Amino acid sequence: MVTPHDGMPSPARAVYAISVAAELAGVGVQTLRLYEQHGLLTPERSTGGTRRYSGDDLTRLHRITTLTGEGINLAAVARILELEDTVTALRAERDRLRAETK
Repeated sequence: MVTPHDGMPSPARAVYAISVAAELAGVGVQTLRLYEQHGLLTPERSTGGTRRYSGDDLTRLHRITTLTGEGINLAAVARILELEDTVTALRAERDRLRAETK
């Protein structure tokens, strides 16, 4: 979905091919495949099976490259991302519950 204000696709819409995502992230295509094998990224697939990355995927990829750049191994990165995702979900649930009680 393109927003009327900026002409860019929604952050959740998978539009970037693997080569474009790799270039934007400053990593190699094989690195993206490695991250996928470790469950760090799960790009959408086109009907033909081609990987497609979203803006949200690129944001997550930036977080992964930041962590690995700090010397954190992929298993630890996976755990950190899992915990961060849990915290995000819990905060959203907390905010929802607070809104219901007002």
